[in-house]
Formats: sequence, C-alpha cells, structure tokens
Amino acid sequence: MAQNHKSETNRLLGYPDDARLLIINADDFGMCHAINEAILKSLKEGIVQSTSLMTPCPWALNAMQILKDNPDIPFAVHLTTISEAHNYRWSPLNSKEKVPSLVDENGYCPAYPRMADFMANVNLDELEMEFRAQIEFILKAGLKPTHLDWHCLKGDHLEPIFDLMLQLAKEYRLAQRVPREPLIGQVQSQGLPANEHPLMDSYGLTVEGKLAQYAQMLRDLPVGLTEWAVHPGYGTSELQAIEPQSWQVRQTDFEFVTSPEAREIIQKEGIILLSYKPIQEFWNQH
Repeated sequence: MAQNHKSETNRLLGYPDDARLLIINADDFGMCHAINEAILKSLKEGIVQSTSLMTPCPWALNAMQILKDNPDIPFAVHLTTISEAHNYRWSPLNSKEKVPSLVDENGYCPAYPRMADFMANVNLDELEMEFRAQIEFILKAGLKPTHLDWHCLKGDHLEPIFDLMLQLAKEYRLAQRVPREPLIGQVQSQGLPANEHPLMDSYGLTVEGKLAQYAQMLRDLPVGLTEWAVHPGYGTSELQAIEPQSWQVRQTDFEFVTSPEAREIIQKEGIILLSYKPIQEFWNQH
C-alpha cells in the first residue's frame, strides 16, 4: 500500500484521510459492437463503475439504447474529435462547413498522428460548437450523463481545451475528468473534489503480463482519488479488423476487469470503488 497523505478529495466527499478511492471508467462506449458488449458485461459483472459514450461513432445509438435500458449506469460524454483507426473513421456531428478546423481533407475527424497539430491549431469556437452538439445529442435523447471526458487528447496543448470543457461541465451541471497537474490543482483550488493522481490510461500498459501489472497497481494504489481509464473489448474479428495492432489491449483489459482476482484484491485492500455520481453531486452544490 502506498504512503498516506492528506487527501482533499477524501475530506470533501466525506471519506477518512487514509481511504483509497478508485474510479474505473470504461472508455469508448459506442465505438463498435465488440466494445459495447464487453463494456456492458464489465459494468454488470466486473469492477468497472462507469463508461464514456462517443456520440460520433457508428455504434453510438446502440450504446445509447443500452444506457436507456440501464438508467443506473453512470456515464460521461466522451468528447470525440480524433478518429484514430486507419480504416474505421467518424466525423463531427456538425457539418464540415461549420467546423473546418475539426476535419481532415476527407471530412473525417483527424487521425491520431495528426493529434498534436490539431490541438495546436484547432479553432476553439468551432470546438465549442462540436462539444455542445455532442452533449446536446445525448441530453435530447433523454439520457443523463454524470461527467465529461475526452477521446485521445493529450500533450502540451491540452490546457485551453480543458478550460473549455470545464466551462461546459459547469454549465451543464456535470463533473469532469482531471488527468494530471497542474489541472488537478486548478480544479482543487476551486474547492472541488477531483482525481488527485495522474490518470491511468490502459493503452500505456504492456499487453504481456498485464493482469499482474493491474494486480500490483491495485495493491500500490495511493490514498485519495485515482481514476483508471480502461478499454474493455471482445477480441472478435470485428475488433481485430478495426484495431489490428492493438485489439489485445482491449481484450486483456476485459479479462482483468471481469476477473475474480480483481474483485478479491479490491476487497482485501479495502479499496473503495466510485463512479462520478458523488463528484457530480458535490460540484452541483458548490
């Protein structure tokens, strides 16, 4: 177990100083059938506590129906402006004429190799228009998200985009994923609970020996609130065709989050699993 420290989020949410809180969020709900089915099982039978819905993706409507049928599932609007798979693409909800800085020469969201250039040069007014469209699409369907997060955005130019998301989160009465410093300090300085440690993205883990990595990460979990962004998926022919180089990331994530060992370690270590619901409630009261 990691060394104790005073956790501001523990205090704000009413947990003991030494409590270890963990949000396990399944990203990419709506991307494809194999991912939708695996995420649903991870929520129902595994240790995953919430998910993130990608509205521009081909299987978003299926994911939205699942959420309508299971209104107790907490979920985020997974704000999506990157289309990373080589032969499986999506476009913004707005027309390319309205958001020209959000599309490539073929009208799709930029591919992953163009992410840094996209983030450095995107028109923030167009980005706000697209973010609002994705949030409103979900709200108009009668669904009630708990928070905002995002797909594939990271690096040196995240801060102005994060500030835009934070503004929208407050306007729509949602919480927001906070990935790292100095953003953690920025949110906590406003008296709001947030993730207190760097966001763990499962694409940063090696596939080989991943179950052992996850087990050790649970045992070493620090005091305070941590968030893991996991990516469960069934390793079907569909998923292998979409992500021929990385589908194993999703298959191994699914295997761990639905394993008896994961739940046993969490219980033995006294880790408290959370969704964003209590964080959203606090943000809305302050």
